[in-house]
Amino acid sequence: MSIERIVLAFAGAMILVSLTLSQLHSPNWLWLAAFVGANMFQAAFTRFCPLAKLLEKLGKKPGRAF
Repeated sequence: MSIERIVLAFAGAMILVSLTLSQLHSPNWLWLAAFVGANMFQAAFTRFCPLAKLLEKLGKKPGRAF
């Protein structure tokens, strides 16, 4: 699995977890979804993603997401 696909899967999972926790525990969990969305938005323009950098250091290879 390429870095891009891992980042997309992780972001999607974090948003779904955040939405679930906001319904089960506290609406404050929506801040996690907002943070993930804001990070994805800024990464689209700055080409900087902390998770992608970490995965690169762990030896994952970049690829074509689509």
